[in-house]
Amino acid sequence: MQINLTGHHIDVTDALKTYVDSKFERLARHFDHVINAHVVLSVEKLAQKAEATLHINGGKVFADSVHEDMYAAIDGLIDKLDRQVLRYKEKKSSHRSGPTKILEAEE
Repeated sequence: MQINLTGHHIDVTDALKTYVDSKFERLARHFDHVINAHVVLSVEKLAQKAEATLHINGGKVFADSVHEDMYAAIDGLIDKLDRQVLRYKEKKSSHRSGPTKILEAEE
């Protein structure tokens, strides 16, 4: 998975980059069809914001999180993305492997 990390009004340090990389490994464990991720870290007054767009086979997943601490915002972002990716994975697998129903015509 390729991760593009950008910062708005914030310097992206090596510590932030390694933290984001380590957290995104959790998503790769659950679902390995993530093509790339675009993560934007920004600061607006006292609010630290982390947002990400994941490009997955067949669609995109977007989430954002706002907190006073950047690391907490990243944790919230990963939690939201994890839930969305698991829901997408479940939906994708149940759509194809669901049981077929044969309707019998009543006469």
